[in-house]
Amino acid sequence: MNIVILTGAGISQESGIATFRDADGLWNKMRVEDVATPEAFARDPALVHGFYNARRAQLPSVMPNAAHLALADLDARWQGGLLLVTQNVDDLHARAGSRRMVAMHGALRRARCQACDAVQDWDADLSTATPCPACGAVGGMRPHIVWFGEMPMGMDQIETALAACDLFVSIGTSGNVYPAAGFVAGVRGRARTLELNLERSAGTRLFDEARHGPATSLVPAWVAEVLAG
Repeated sequence: MNIVILTGAGISQESGIATFRDADGLWNKMRVEDVATPEAFARDPALVHGFYNARRAQLPSVMPNAAHLALADLDARWQGGLLLVTQNVDDLHARAGSRRMVAMHGALRRARCQACDAVQDWDADLSTATPCPACGAVGGMRPHIVWFGEMPMGMDQIETALAACDLFVSIGTSGNVYPAAGFVAGVRGRARTLELNLERSAGTRLFDEARHGPATSLVPAWVAEVLAG
């Protein structure tokens, strides 16, 4: 059996990372148009860098939770096809041990040079004065993040996995952000679909089965079921 798993902000919320669309989410504190578009970066790069620097600086203080660890265990032990597609830009899946993974919205701990396109692992702050380690250009370093209006990463690999999957599982997603929100509709009728979410999402009605509750409870229980056969 081939499995594709989609994860969103809800899986990291119990680790202490803020979601975007809840009542206390990041988009209620900062406008998308101000920090998460190419136009925003061109208009006020210092503001955008400040937003992502603060989020990057939070990462060492948070740890993978039971849901991340369960998915890493599934990755290590599952003999069939598996792809974990995450919309999250934190590094908690990787730190938990997941390897068969695509971070479709990029990664906070990476930076990209707009002058030469080189991508670097990055833990420090970025600013308009940061030189590119590869080409030396100053002022062109940006977070390696997919902003609104940009193409998600790894789409060819994701689409190939979706076309071959027998089971599609969505974990901790709002069902509002495309193209990820459209994955379930694309596999309906030929793959079994399951939603694991704190509450009903915008796309719950599209799934064959939905289980609602904390990810740290639902995900380890589901992984145990799958590994038990």
